[in-house]
Amino acid sequence: MSGNLTEEAQKREIRNRRHFSFRLNVFFFITFFVFSTLIVRLAYLQFVEGDSLRAKEHANGTRPVSVPPIRGNIYDSEHVALAYSMSTQSLYYTFDNKMSEDEGKALAQRLVDVFNELGEKTEKPLTAKEVFTYMDFKGKVNFSYQPRRIKSGLTKEEIAYFSEHRQQFPGLDVVEESIRQYNPEKVAVQLVGYMKKMSGATSLDKYKDINADQPDKTLEYLKSEEVGFDGLEYMFQDELRGRNGVKEYPVNNQSEIIGPMKLTKPVKGDNIILTINKDVQLATQRAITEHLAKIRSSSNEQERAPNAKTGYAVAMEVKTGKIVAMASMPDYDPDVWQGGISPEELENINYYMSNGAIRDVQPPYKDDKERMKHPSSLVNLGSTQKPLTILLGLNEKLITTNSTFDDPGYFAFGGKGHETRVRNAGSKANGTLTPTTAIAKSSNAFMAGMVGNKLYLRDGDKGVDIWDSYMKQFGLGVTTGSGLPHESSGSINYYKEIKNGSSQSALVYASFGQQARYSALQLAQYASTLANRGKRMKPQFVDRIEDTDGKLVQPFQSEILNTVSFPKAYWETIESGMAQVSVQGFEGFGYDFRRKTGTSEQDVGGGRVENAVFIAYAPAKNPTLAVAVVVPEGGYGGWGAAPIARKIFDAYDAKFGLDGTPHAPANNQNATNGAVNDQANANVPVNGDVGGQTVNEE
Repeated sequence: MSGNLTEEAQKREIRNRRHFSFRLNVFFFITFFVFSTLIVRLAYLQFVEGDSLRAKEHANGTRPVSVPPIRGNIYDSEHVALAYSMSTQSLYYTFDNKMSEDEGKALAQRLVDVFNELGEKTEKPLTAKEVFTYMDFKGKVNFSYQPRRIKSGLTKEEIAYFSEHRQQFPGLDVVEESIRQYNPEKVAVQLVGYMKKMSGATSLDKYKDINADQPDKTLEYLKSEEVGFDGLEYMFQDELRGRNGVKEYPVNNQSEIIGPMKLTKPVKGDNIILTINKDVQLATQRAITEHLAKIRSSSNEQERAPNAKTGYAVAMEVKTGKIVAMASMPDYDPDVWQGGISPEELENINYYMSNGAIRDVQPPYKDDKERMKHPSSLVNLGSTQKPLTILLGLNEKLITTNSTFDDPGYFAFGGKGHETRVRNAGSKANGTLTPTTAIAKSSNAFMAGMVGNKLYLRDGDKGVDIWDSYMKQFGLGVTTGSGLPHESSGSINYYKEIKNGSSQSALVYASFGQQARYSALQLAQYASTLANRGKRMKPQFVDRIEDTDGKLVQPFQSEILNTVSFPKAYWETIESGMAQVSVQGFEGFGYDFRRKTGTSEQDVGGGRVENAVFIAYAPAKNPTLAVAVVVPEGGYGGWGAAPIARKIFDAYDAKFGLDGTPHAPANNQNATNGAVNDQANANVPVNGDVGGQTVNEE
C-alpha cells in the first residue's frame, strides 16, 4: 500500500515539475514579448517621435505669447521718413453690453481725471466727450468684440495706476504695441495710405484666410496687430511687416509662472524707399491748394471757378517712369489713425481718405443731393485728347500731315434735316486748318469732321473698336500698371453712346475728348507716352527696398509696357501744334515745352460743368518731366490747371534740374494776362480753351 502511495506521489511530483516548467517558460516568453515590445516602442518614441514629443514637453512646460513684428519704414527719395513705427503703451477698452451709456460717460470722465493727473501735459488734452466717442458705444467704427484704443503713449505713472486699479476700470487693458507715425508735413497722405487692426481688416480678400495653412508661426498674423489697409502701406504689406517675436514663460501643471521669461525678438520689416520727393511733393500740394483758393474768388471772369474744391496732379519722369509727385487735394491729417479714429473724425475725412489721382472719388459734399450736382475726380479729357486724335487720324490714313479743312466754326452730322452740330468755342470760325493748327486752335470741328466722322464712314461700327485700341495703347481705358490698390481704368462711354445714339455720334464726340473719363495718373502716363514718342512707361513709386541695415533687398527697374510706332513726321506734327497752345502761368519759363489745355464739359445732376485739364512735358527736346493736372469744375484748362503745372515744373527744376542741373526758381508771378507760345510762329491766334472763349465740347 505504502509502495503504491509512494509511486503515486512521485508521478504527481513529476507532473507538477512539468507544469511548473511549462508555466515558467510561458512566463518568460510573455515577459520577453512585453519587454521586447516596450524596447521597440521606446526606440520608436526616441528616434521617430522624439522631436515632436520634446516639443510637446516644452509646450506643456511653457506658455508662448506672440509679439507683433516691428513694421518697416517708408521713406521719400532722399530718405526722409514718411511713415515709421514707434513702440508705446496704449489703453484699450473692450465694449461691455451690460454697461449703459451713462455709465460709459462716467467711466470716460474718470479716465480723463487720471490722464490729467498722471499723463503728459499737452496743448489739447483729451476731454470726456472725446474719450466716450473713442469707446464707440454704437459700434460705428468697431465691431462689438473689437477693443477700442482710448489713448496711446501712456506714462509710467498711468500704466502703474491702471495696473493697480483694474477692478475699478472694467473692460480696460494696457497693451504694448507699435504705433504707426506719419510725417507731420502731410506728405502724399493718400498715396502712403493707412493701417487698421487685423481684426477689422478682414473685409479685404488679402486678410480673410491669410493664416490658413501657415506653418511658420513667425509669419502668422495676430488679431491685435495693425496691417496696411490702403495705399503703399497695403501694397507692400508683406515687405513691411517683418516677423513675429515670442515671449516664453515657464509654468507648472497649474499654469503658474515659475521662472524668468525667454524672449525671441521680433524681426523688423524691410524699408521702402520711394520715388516721391518730399520737396516736389509739398510744392505740388501747395500749388493746388493755393490755386483752388485763388480761382474760387478771382475777379477775372475767365479764371473764376467758384465751385473748384478739389485738384489732382501727377509728375512723372519721362525716361524712367518714376513718379516724383502725386497729390490728391484736399488731404487730411494721418495722425487721426494713431490713437484710434473716432466716428466723428471718420466722417470728417470720408471724402479725403481715397486717392483721387488714381480712382473715382466723390466731391466733398455731405448732402447727397448737392454732391450729385458736382463731378468726381475722373473727368473727360476735353481738348487734351486732340494730339492723340491727330495721331490716330494720320496713322489710319484718314488725314495727312498737310490735309486741310475749312472750319466754319462747327461740324454737322446726321440725316438731312436732323443734323447735330459740334461747335468750336464760341462757334469761332477758324478758316483753313491743318492738323498742326487744328491742335493749336483746339478745333472741335476739325477733330469731328476729319477724324471721328471719317473713321465711322470708313469702318462703321468697327470704328469704335479701332478707336478703343489706340486709347488703350496710350494708357487710356486700362490701368497704368502701377500696381496701386483700387486704381481705376477709367470710365469709357463711347460704347454706351452706341446704344444711346450711334457709332457715328460715339466717334464724333470721342474725337474731341467727350466720351471717356480718366484719372490724373492716366493723364500723366498719356503725356509721358507722347513725350517718349510712343513708349508707355510703367509708373514707378518705389525706387528700392532695403533691410534694416540699409542693404539692398530689391531694386526696381524702369519698364516699358508697350511701344506705339509712328513715323517721325506724325510726332512732329502734333508737337508743333502743342508748341503753339496758349497757356497761362508760364511767363518766364526757361524751357521750350509742349502742352495741351482742356476744358471738358460734363453733365452732372441735370446741369453742365466745366473741368480744367492740362498736360505738358519739358524740355521739348529730350523731355525729362511730364505733368498732368485735373481740377473738377475748374473752368478753362489754361487758367484753372496750367498755373499749377508751372509750379510743379519749377519745383522739380529747383531740386533736380529739367536739364540735369538744379536751377533757382524763375521770377514767376503766374500772371493772369497774356499767354505763352514758344515757337517762331507764336503769333498764331489761339482759341478753344483760354482767352475768354466758351468751349463747346458737347
